[in-house]
Amino acid sequence: MDLLNALATLANFVFIPALAYGSQLALGALGVTLIYGILRFSNFAHGDTMAFGTAVTILMTWYLQSLGVAIHPLPTALIALPIGIAVTIALLLGTDRVVYRFYRRQRAAPVILVIVSMGVMFIMNGITRFLIGVDEISFDDGERFLMTARQFRDMTGLDEGVVIRSSQALTVVTAVITVGVLFWFLYRTRTGKSMRAFSDNEDLALLSGINPERVVVVTWAITAVLATIAGVLYGLDKSFKAFTYFQLLLPIFASAVVGGLGNPLGAIAGGFVIAFSEVTFTYAFKKVATYILPDSLAPDGLLQLLSTDYKFAVSFTILIIVLLFKPTGLFKGKSV
Repeated sequence: MDLLNALATLANFVFIPALAYGSQLALGALGVTLIYGILRFSNFAHGDTMAFGTAVTILMTWYLQSLGVAIHPLPTALIALPIGIAVTIALLLGTDRVVYRFYRRQRAAPVILVIVSMGVMFIMNGITRFLIGVDEISFDDGERFLMTARQFRDMTGLDEGVVIRSSQALTVVTAVITVGVLFWFLYRTRTGKSMRAFSDNEDLALLSGINPERVVVVTWAITAVLATIAGVLYGLDKSFKAFTYFQLLLPIFASAVVGGLGNPLGAIAGGFVIAFSEVTFTYAFKKVATYILPDSLAPDGLLQLLSTDYKFAVSFTILIIVLLFKPTGLFKGKSV
């Protein structure tokens, strides 16, 4: 029984939160890896793209709520999400036309595009803060729990309860559907195959008659979709604050690099590696150890390797280790 209680505790505080967080990082890392693989530069504005798409979705959510529109038990943000995606697509396509296209036609070095993307990042951050402010916002008006701790205890007879929030379940289900549609598009459609060919060999793809501008437009559009979905899911699961998405840039990039930049499957794997590492290293294992160990060996301390304030240090450490020893990532991606 004690072992089952320990497993329930781990599921409640480690496995389920890391699964939801990993799904969000995986979607974010997919956007980063698509830009790197096809447009060949690291897009530092991706975190603020997520913030912008989420901010537009929140504004639309508030408007729908003012009209009395709801889809309870699901959050109203799901109805507003297509509007957020559409506006974000328009923003990214406009940014590409005004900013990135000039440097692309000049065949600027990737490091130049990285610096340009940092400038775009600060502008996007300012636009987002201007639109929605700097306060922390909770916008999940759906059913809060899929299963409560009391329901789990009554069902199993254990002392420990497992809580599954609706936002966590929604995150995992949405991520699975989104990834499935993305891989179907990349591997089954003509446009997707053109994007993969362009990524593998740009010159050969051009000789084959592939329109590079069409590839660029589709890439930015898919990136906007992934960024907005990832940002909204993160905001529903936790809360929205513009600066938080800037901080998310580190674990998202770490996920893409760990999995292998330019490799979509690697981005997904990297997202879960980073998420489970962050949650595991910052969780206090005292309660789990108390269930497993005899009373004479029960720990006095929290058995916490790092404070939650340092969770991004885990991402940074893993990123450095991968860059030093396996720059192509766990899966074969492009070296950084």
